[in-house]
Order: sequence, then structure tokens, then C-alpha cells
Amino acid sequence: MLRTLCCLSALSLFSSLSVAQSPCSERSKTLLLPAKVSCSYQSRWIDSGVVGQRKVIYQVPSGTPPAAGWPAVLIYQGSFFPLNNFTYYSNMPFGGYYQGKLIQALLEGGYAVIAPSAPADLFWQTNIPGLAQAYELSTDFDFLNNVLAAMHGGAFGPLNRQRQYATGISSGGYNTSRMAVSFAGEFRALAVQSGSYATCSGPLCLVPDNLPSDHPPTLFVHGFIDAVVPWWSMDLYYDRLLYQGIATARHTELSGGHEWFARSPATIKAWFDQHP
Repeated sequence: MLRTLCCLSALSLFSSLSVAQSPCSERSKTLLLPAKVSCSYQSRWIDSGVVGQRKVIYQVPSGTPPAAGWPAVLIYQGSFFPLNNFTYYSNMPFGGYYQGKLIQALLEGGYAVIAPSAPADLFWQTNIPGLAQAYELSTDFDFLNNVLAAMHGGAFGPLNRQRQYATGISSGGYNTSRMAVSFAGEFRALAVQSGSYATCSGPLCLVPDNLPSDHPPTLFVHGFIDAVVPWWSMDLYYDRLLYQGIATARHTELSGGHEWFARSPATIKAWFDQHP
């Protein structure tokens, strides 16, 4: 009996430690309340050039970092949905709850998560006419270069410069592609959710014949009936990567629209895991 009690106590202690080591908590859906996932976060302000500073929220996993530092994922907001915290509810539009589950999966899987703000918390400049063709003149270019410099300088904790990743939805998906186009050599892999090539915009989409030869391996997660960013516009990008022999993969949610999906967190994390 004493041995059993000791084992149970040890198991209870181990379970408590496991929970304590996660920076995230969950609440199941009830009759009155939606499901909730919430992860703690920190914040910094980073210069973005002529318009001043923008907020970045972030968190690192609990525990001791690897010797080389934590692998890090930049996650880019969709249009008009700022990332002001890491708390998500199951009744949020565009499957926002599963963005929270992705952040949880990454943090609990040993990835730091860094969420920069789009200009005025609205949308990214990657595909705005004029700036799309002269991106180096955009405040996004200044800002994201400063974010990367801050990451390299340790402002967000000990991070592994060789294992930087990016993902995002909609406008943030286009901005994820921008990482391959304008930030060469910085990213190990990308995951584009409900988006396409950096300069595309909804059904207005032309993917260049020649993508960068060092384009990172790229995963696409997309709803087949997406009415905002048509599935075929993503497929143009996917096919071009295939043609050039660049590592790519595609998950199509057959009944999915313009949204995060229940399968997005595990699918995206697995892709990053495959590209250490």
C-alpha cells in the first residue's frame, strides 16, 4: 500500500510539473461558455521607420533552452485581426481558436512564438499596389528587418538563428511568402494558411516564372471553397515550387473556407519539425 501511495504521489507530482511547464491553459466548452485556450506572453516595441514603433508580442517555451537556443516561429496576423494577446475562444471568426491552438502546440513543442503587428493592426504591405513592386520602401521592410535584428540580438530570449520559421493567415499568409522573396536566407521553412504568393491579392494573382532558388520549403493549408483567397491562386504557387524542385506540401480542407482549421496546428508544427 505504501509503495502504491508513493507511486501515485510521484505520478501526481510529475503531472503537476508537466502542467506547470506549459505557458498555456485550456478550458473546455460548456453550455454557457465557449472553449478557450490562453498562453502567457511578453511584449516589446520595435521601430518601423517613419511611422514609429510597433508592438511585438511573444513567448518562449518553459524550461531550459537548447544549447543553440529555441527555434522560433514568426506568426503574422490576418487583415483586421491584430495579435494583441494569446487568448482565443472557440466562437471567434475565421477559425481563430485554432490559431490559438497552433500557438499552444508550438510553445509546448519547444518553439518560441513571435507575433509582430501589421501597420495600425490592419494588414501587411506586401501586396499593396506600388509597395508590392518597391517593397524596400515600405515600413514593413524596415520593421521586419528590425524584428529579425532584435531576434538575433537576444531581445526575445535565446533563439536559434538557424531555425527560424514563419506562418500566417490571409494577409499574414502573403506576408509569410514575402519572407522568401525579400528576406533571403533567414527562414528554414514557411507555412502559408489561406494565402498565396507575396504580391498576389485574392483572385488577382500572378506567380513569377522564376522563384528564388533558395526559397524555403513551403507548406500550404487552404480551404477548397475559400471565397476570399481562391484555392487555385495558392495552387499556382504550389505548382511553381514543384516545377522548380523546391520542397513543398499542400493540405486542402475540402469543405473549408477562409479560416484556420482544426488540422492546421498539427499540420504546420509537423512541417516545421520536418525541417530542423
